[in-house]
Amino acid sequence: MKIGINGVGRIGRTILRQLWENNIDTCVHLNDVFADIENIAYLIKYDSLFGPLKANVFVTDCREIVIEDEQKKWVISFSHEEHIKAVNWIESGVKVIVEATGLEHNTMNLEPWRKEHSLDYVVITNTCEHADFTLIHGVNEEAFDPEQHHIISTSICDANAIAPVLKIIERKVGIEQVFITTLHPWLSYQNVLDGPVRSQSQTFSTYKHYQLGRMSSGSLIPKPTTVGPVLQHVLPSLKNRLMAFSYRVPTSIVCSADISLVLKDSIGKEEMKQLFLASNPYIRASQEKLVSTDFTQEPFSSVVDLNWLEVVEAKYVKLVLWYDNEWGYTARVIQLLQMLKTLNRKVGIRH
Repeated sequence: MKIGINGVGRIGRTILRQLWENNIDTCVHLNDVFADIENIAYLIKYDSLFGPLKANVFVTDCREIVIEDEQKKWVISFSHEEHIKAVNWIESGVKVIVEATGLEHNTMNLEPWRKEHSLDYVVITNTCEHADFTLIHGVNEEAFDPEQHHIISTSICDANAIAPVLKIIERKVGIEQVFITTLHPWLSYQNVLDGPVRSQSQTFSTYKHYQLGRMSSGSLIPKPTTVGPVLQHVLPSLKNRLMAFSYRVPTSIVCSADISLVLKDSIGKEEMKQLFLASNPYIRASQEKLVSTDFTQEPFSSVVDLNWLEVVEAKYVKLVLWYDNEWGYTARVIQLLQMLKTLNRKVGIRH
């Protein structure tokens, strides 16, 4: 399955890296508003958080990015358009686009354009009200219909980490109320020193939440979060039962979520612990005494830290989760791409 990536930022490059390292599908085209292809190639090769890519990366005279090792070679065409629809994806044979810019104008009115250009799917690595379906593994992938849902949102890292945990608890004992505080590392659009901060989703706009423009390297910055509405969208049973709040913290990678729950039915601490120790493809539990950096490149959606699990009067629960907001989230995007390839084959057989 030939894949194109629109936006070669942190998530776009991590998707490219995981595609390459897992030898899954071939990325054949990259698009980014930043025009310096040599710099793009450099950032693909060298990463301050994940280390250098174990492959040669270079730019050809034809302005293509080549990634190669002893086993395989990718030749990736490159463009630098501001809008996803301005790119000639067909020329590279792209069938699935991963939209990773986070820009709102790249997510609007995609379905008619997708059909016109014979694209199979567009996967949006963000919350998107224009998507046909918001898919979170471990929550609602069984409801995904490959013949009906072509514009797919993979939501945000926090929802991918928290929703599967809440679903396990909701299914077992029911949830009366949920209170969530997330601690999220700084992002590239934040400021090193105080100033206005540009919007991620809207070009040339700035956030009205002025605290977000303060010095990211030395402050705990309180801010709103979209994780509440997203969780209620994919877990409708929690509608009007959930509140969420967030801090941006001066670290580079790995989020944490502090979750307090009021349960409908009773459960003991040991029974709750066993829920998370049970085999699960998306979450795992840890009893090791770890800190955030220990979860860098964690492939699971989230890790339940059993050191901080508390159950009071069998109905009040405290949970602490850890999740790599780039690597773990991207692992689920890769999993979706694998699923699309498998489902496409089955659809093809039916037709």
